[in-house]
Amino acid sequence: MAAGSGLLLLRAVGFAVLLLPVVPRGPPSVAERRCFCQVTGHLDDCTCDVETIDAFNNYKLFPRLNELLESDYFRYYKVNLKKPCPFWNDNSHCGIRDCAVKPCPSVKRYTGYKGPDAWKIWNSIYEENCFKPQNVKRPLASGRGESSVSLRHMFYKWLQGVCVEKRAFYRLVSGLHASINIHLSARYLLQDTWSEKKWGPNVTEFQQRFDEVITRGEGPRRLKNLYFLYLIELRALSKVLPFFERPAFQLYTGNKSHDAEMKNLLLEILHLAKSFPLHFDENSFFAGNKKEAAKLKEEFRLHFKNISKIMDCVGCFKCRLWGKLQTQGLGTALKILFSESLIEKIPESGPSYGFQLTRQEIVALFNAFGRISTSVRELENFRNILQNMR
Repeated sequence: MAAGSGLLLLRAVGFAVLLLPVVPRGPPSVAERRCFCQVTGHLDDCTCDVETIDAFNNYKLFPRLNELLESDYFRYYKVNLKKPCPFWNDNSHCGIRDCAVKPCPSVKRYTGYKGPDAWKIWNSIYEENCFKPQNVKRPLASGRGESSVSLRHMFYKWLQGVCVEKRAFYRLVSGLHASINIHLSARYLLQDTWSEKKWGPNVTEFQQRFDEVITRGEGPRRLKNLYFLYLIELRALSKVLPFFERPAFQLYTGNKSHDAEMKNLLLEILHLAKSFPLHFDENSFFAGNKKEAAKLKEEFRLHFKNISKIMDCVGCFKCRLWGKLQTQGLGTALKILFSESLIEKIPESGPSYGFQLTRQEIVALFNAFGRISTSVRELENFRNILQNMR
């Protein structure tokens, strides 16, 4: 299919994962403490802790998930990259060749897309879609590192005062933002010459985004929100198992033996997700008045739809692709959590009329979680690097 056509089948492969050897942890260095000082122990609004997630993801789930996402079924995602930005006139286009999308390429992440244009996108997402009043300013909202103690106090006082659902929405968006920044830092273009390109972890870039001092305390908060996002999407995978267990569901690519093998691997991953000992308890969501709960659910749906539209304003096509995929993946995870009663009624054989997932939603769900899983794994690499910085 031509690169200029409206709908492209795009290869949604993740980054080639840099597996550094695990270094036994000694006393934390100053550099490590400043990025990871608060990223330990229990997470807010959860019964889980960071260390349990690290061990489960990095050594049990991540290797299997990475293998699944390399299969043909999960490597293609249909997206329209020709949609105009509906919110502002944006004639700017990313001129860097790594921003372009070709049909079915192997995708690198770092594209060089950052600065004012990227900040404009994220500012629109946070300011217009996170239930936040305009008079409550986010820390570092200016994009220039300006943040006073009183501003942070006001913002987090507001955040603690809203209902758990709205607080969770903000943390999910923040976690998604953190994951993207980790990928950018982990797969950075370190060298670009006529003879070769060298990609690898950029510690300075990582510190600019997550160091406690440089970010005035915001960096470690962002990393904890990444773990919160991980728990939400992991919980969705554990809940959707009955849908995929049905004999009628097949990962169809035309290769029968390979499709059966990949379905077995998918079910192994879902059973593994279900076995996680400290799942997020979504029963605290939408537990009040049914009419108000239904209204809030609809607001969630509309906000995610709006965020997907904002992604049409991203000048870098690869970033737009991954942004739309990850937004749909998170939206699909929430759809699963909101449909528990329907999933429980799915018959073992025959069609499932009450609850359905399209192929597009399935591909987005697993690839989006694959990005979050990779981000958690990359944090271990950055911990090891910073540990050795004295």
